[in-house]
Amino acid sequence: MNKILLVEDDQRLAQLVQSFLVQQGFEVRLESNGLAVEAACRDFAPQLIVLDLMLPGMDGFAICRTIRPWFKQPILMLTAKESDIDQVLGLELGADDYVIKPVEPRVLLARIHALLRRSLPGGSQESTELEFGQLKLSQSAREAYFAGQLVELTSYEFDLLWMLAKNAGQTVRREAIHKQIIGREYDGLDRTVDVRVSHIRRKLGDNADTPFRIKTVWGKGYLFVADAWN
Repeated sequence: MNKILLVEDDQRLAQLVQSFLVQQGFEVRLESNGLAVEAACRDFAPQLIVLDLMLPGMDGFAICRTIRPWFKQPILMLTAKESDIDQVLGLELGADDYVIKPVEPRVLLARIHALLRRSLPGGSQESTELEFGQLKLSQSAREAYFAGQLVELTSYEFDLLWMLAKNAGQTVRREAIHKQIIGREYDGLDRTVDVRVSHIRRKLGDNADTPFRIKTVWGKGYLFVADAWN
């Protein structure tokens, strides 16, 4: 049974979401105060966190910043704001996806299933390794090394990097990334993939202004350059 930590201070909404997720077969623990989240993560060891943005004690942004260095499981952020700035900031701080309130239960469930599928170790995927110069990727261990150093990637970032590297030399369209990695269709506006690519570039020493390792193909997607990792 997958365990979900639901962090939400709206008691009515929290109980409705908890009841729905329990009916879907999840074990759900509720927390309403942001200051209790880190201890709850260590004690409960959830496979996924559903995290409200606005919380007493510590908000969702601060929680992501605090736990992301050691908590490697997916974080799904709930936000009542439709501002791109709020969504992008959440992703920058380590959230894997977001859902805008009011929460549609089936949409929430679909996002949860997509995140959990990606975070499964191994599974039916082949245990394979890819190597490009100083970059080494291990799908079985879900680890990336660059210049001999382990690169700290979230589950989402590793899957995205693996997909791009596996298709080295070919443009990978945003639509394909959304469908395979995020688990939903691209709506033409969602900036989740762009933010994640920016994270990967920074962690792998790519140039932010004129990237040469993972290039943007405007209007299409991204291109992993195979011979740019020496």
